[in-house]
Amino acid sequence: MRRFDSIFGEVVRKRRRDLGLSQEDLGFRSGLHRTYISEIERGLKSPSLRAVYAIAKALKVSVSILALETEKQLSAQSILSEDT
Repeated sequence: MRRFDSIFGEVVRKRRRDLGLSQEDLGFRSGLHRTYISEIERGLKSPSLRAVYAIAKALKVSVSILALETEKQLSAQSILSEDT
């Protein structure tokens, strides 16, 4: 599960940076604390569905987009792992 959490965090971080937001900005927009956002981005926390929804809304994407991007990254890494 740690790998999933790490990849989800990377997806959130990339989207946040693409929007030019700081962790504090994302925290404010989502109603979540900046340190919690940091822990999610580093794969240290597994957010609830409610938190994922708040993050997605703050990032101006749907929950399904975040999930699909995470799944895509997981699949890509699995394929790379099989090749080695």
